[in-house]
Amino acid sequence: MQSLLGSKTLYTLVRVCLGLLFVYAGTLKLMHPEGFAVTINIYGLVSWKMAGFLSYAIPTVEILSGLGLILDVRGALAIIVAQLLGFMVVLLYAMYLGLDADCGCFGNPKNTDNAPTGPLHAFLRDAAMLAACALLYAQRRTAGFRPWGLGRLLGKKKQ
Repeated sequence: MQSLLGSKTLYTLVRVCLGLLFVYAGTLKLMHPEGFAVTINIYGLVSWKMAGFLSYAIPTVEILSGLGLILDVRGALAIIVAQLLGFMVVLLYAMYLGLDADCGCFGNPKNTDNAPTGPLHAFLRDAAMLAACALLYAQRRTAGFRPWGLGRLLGKKKQ
């Protein structure tokens, strides 16, 4: 286990894969914000006007935090964890209400017979991504991997 926590290759692979998932999911949603607004509205947690706003805001944050994680920018992992926890709370609420709605996680739902749908599948997928985030935090603590500050990434020197 110690060698896994110290593996820079594993750290990079998990970070990039998770970041790409968030960029991909956010991009799909931004391609069809109206459909995502409808999905948000199904949960009944916000007004239609707010659902319209969130249909642009959520994917934008997903894309930016995904890119930040790919580049290993400080704070990006925390934003992804916050998003996952928020998504999981909404999915738990949907399960409590008995909703069998698509989460809209990867854009508009597709009508395929073999595609798993519903909040439980999405909750389990988010839990797996949250476990990947926990691994990244453990690797940072154990192996001392340090994310970049945004200023350092942009080439600004400390004075």
